[in-house]
Amino acid sequence: MKKFALTLTSLTVIGTLTFAIGCGGSSQPATQPTTSATPESSPQTDEHPPHAGHGSGPHEGTLADWGGGKYHVEFTVDHDKHEGTVYILGDDEKTASPITAAEIQLIINEPAMQVTLKAAPQEGDSEGSASRFVGNHESLGVVQEYAGTITGVIDDTPYSGDFKEEPHATHDHE
Repeated sequence: MKKFALTLTSLTVIGTLTFAIGCGGSSQPATQPTTSATPESSPQTDEHPPHAGHGSGPHEGTLADWGGGKYHVEFTVDHDKHEGTVYILGDDEKTASPITAAEIQLIINEPAMQVTLKAAPQEGDSEGSASRFVGNHESLGVVQEYAGTITGVIDDTPYSGDFKEEPHATHDHE
């Protein structure tokens, strides 16, 4: 009976720790520079999986972490315009968080492509900063669920996060 109680206690502790750690991931940003990344040699990313369980972002896009949740990036695509847009969000996954970068990189796995997204400030972004980045690539016209990496630099610190689109009612890719 003591052995059973000890085993049950151990399993409870392990389960509690697993639940508590959950989506915590690393709180450190990526350590490699990201400005020269290519689809063949993508940068180091946070040890944090794509945000599959967190739902859509405020623009109905797919979320990824930057810096273990310090920032979030939201990927959206307009297939008709062959345009990808990434929004920089705060730790709440909702509030715009403008950065001073002039561009960030979008690396898509299939079809393999790299797109430079240029700063496109939104209303309310302070002078010289942007919380929205936009770029075009012919392959973004392909209607599918995309997966890839979004990289950028904030205050000389490189950030990188992986994302994977999932089908949902308002954005079906069939």
